[in-house]
This record gives sequence, structure tokens and C-alpha cells, in this order.
Amino acid sequence: MKILIACEYSGTVRDAFRALGHDAISCDLLPTEREGPHYQGSVLDVLNDGWDMMVAHPPCTHLAVSGAAHFAKKRASGVQDEALDFVRLLLNAPIAKIALENPISIISSRIRKPDQIVHPWQFGHETTKATCLWLKGLPLLVPTQIVSKGERQVYASGKSSPIWHAKTGGGSGKARSMTFQGIADAMAAQWGK
Repeated sequence: MKILIACEYSGTVRDAFRALGHDAISCDLLPTEREGPHYQGSVLDVLNDGWDMMVAHPPCTHLAVSGAAHFAKKRASGVQDEALDFVRLLLNAPIAKIALENPISIISSRIRKPDQIVHPWQFGHETTKATCLWLKGLPLLVPTQIVSKGERQVYASGKSSPIWHAKTGGGSGKARSMTFQGIADAMAAQWGK
């Protein structure tokens, strides 16, 4: 299959599909972090190039509920509506099979609820990270290796976060947006049939 991995610079999902023999290319404004087929530029440049499938990871900066304290400013400036329009564009792309991935976000209330929410602990990684999937022409992901949900860092405020998130100091955008290998492998194995 010819597969576009939109808004991915890590190469993780791209390489999982390529390992199974698919013609997969990643696309992002940033350069790829791993050697492999990558288009550095806007996904709009390649969106209509006859893909069989697209797995899209649109930026969550203006969408994730973790930033809800800033939503009023984001609405007023228009950046939140721009981000939602980009999600709509990806979901409505002329591609038969689409998976759009994002954390818990306003996509659920402003566009539609996700088809599925998965966590890394369902795919062999001992941690939590709610990952929403909006699907078109694809089945739900089936967990491949259920393990412990992992330890959490508890802060003086009483709040806690998964250890992987705490180790990144609250996490840079890059660290927070990473796709865990077990989830990427499941996407390739189950959706690449």
C-alpha cells in the first residue's frame, strides 16, 4: 500500500509500515529524525497524490484539553479554529483509509467523538497516555500486549503524571507527541493488511 504518515517527523509510524513492505512516507514541516522517505513541507502539497491510507498526527498545541486554561486566548486569536479546520481537512481528505491521532482534545466536542481511545499499556509499554483515534475505513486497534499502567510521579500539589512525562520535565512538545513503538507496530500490522 501507498501510505502517507502526515505530520510525523520521528519516522516511528512510517518505519513500522515500511518494515512490513509498504510504500510509506512521512511528511512534516520539520526534518525527519530517522533516515527514510520524508517530505519536508506542508501536507497540503502531497495530500492528493493517490494514497491508499493516511495516518495523521496534526499538532495538538491549540486543541488538547491540557491547555484549556489558554482556550479563550486561542479562540480570540483564531488559532484554535485554524487548527480545527486543519483537522477537518485531514479527516475529509480523498483517501479511503484514514486514522487521525490526537490526545484528549476539543476535536471530540467541535467535530466528533473519537472512534477509540488507546493507551501505551495496551501495547507493551508500562505507562498511560490517552491517545484518541478518529477512523475512516479502518477497524479499531486491538491491544497486542497488555501490561501494567506503570508508575506515576506524584507532586507536592497532589497531582501526578506518568514517569515518562515527569522525566521530560513536563515534557517538551516533541516528547509529549511521541508515538510509542508498540502502538506504531500495531497500526502497521493491523491496518496494513
